Amino acid sequence: MTTWWWVRHGPTHRKDMIGWTDAPADLSDVYRLRRLHEFLPAQAPVVSSDLSRASDTASAIQGQRARLPHVRALREINFGSWEARHFDEIDSEEDSLIRQFWEMPGDLAAPDGESWNELSSRVSAFVDAYDAPAHIIAVAHMGTILTQVQRALGLSAYETLAQKIENFSVTALTHDNGVWHARHINHHP
Repeated sequence: MTTWWWVRHGPTHRKDMIGWTDAPADLSDVYRLRRLHEFLPAQAPVVSSDLSRASDTASAIQGQRARLPHVRALREINFGSWEARHFDEIDSEEDSLIRQFWEMPGDLAAPDGESWNELSSRVSAFVDAYDAPAHIIAVAHMGTILTQVQRALGLSAYETLAQKIENFSVTALTHDNGVWHARHINHHP
């Protein structure tokens, strides 16, 4: 049995489509970081996405825990040509495509980006191939975490995107003999 303690990185304060764009996290809330550190299993190793908002958050909560190399497979969804652009700007150019992307998530991808299903496959392949100990802390992104929530709860992609995964929240998902269980979703210690 393995419990994945998914932590969403600190806020970037950006209001655009930020997927693979490497933007720093605001880690000034030391009180929240300390509470997060104290809530997570003390002996669990820490792994993170290779984007700085996740890797820096991982460093801030690591403490004495073992740190594993950053993992590209834990990145947020790649928004392709929509990266670092505001929704309204994209909507004015490609209104039907961006609406379909959010309203019917699945195989539809942003131009030069990836689809929800591609993101889900990428993250799930990493999780499935990882020889995880009893507990592992993974600092990642909203979409990355939601792919695993979808898996644990058996939701459609559309239902999954309605779930909240806020900055500094913990989503604990346990894998036991091929079955996933949700312990916490969007929990704030």
